[in-house]
Amino acid sequence: MTDPTHSPLPMASTGCACCAPAPATDHATAAAGTASAGSTAAYQVEGMTCGHCASSVTEELTALEGVREVHIDLVAGGTSAVTVTAEHPLSTEEVRVAVEEAGYTLATD
Repeated sequence: MTDPTHSPLPMASTGCACCAPAPATDHATAAAGTASAGSTAAYQVEGMTCGHCASSVTEELTALEGVREVHIDLVAGGTSAVTVTAEHPLSTEEVRVAVEEAGYTLATD
């Protein structure tokens, strides 16, 4: 018997039990819209544990001038992959400051 008041817990890449999962998007359409121009760069961020963490980082990064999209592959308690698509290349320092403003650390090589 299925309990309709309880839904399965979301996967780490979409949130956690304490946070609402991110809304679903059509990544094929989003990718098609950003592929023609701009710059995409990937970063490693330490310290994020849930969807709220990912939302905080996304909010800070999207506040940077020219940022069009932020995608986070959350690894709760580990190092998460953060991909940023912007109209122009961002400096690592700009990204580092935004990530630290959200309360997390940009991983170093």
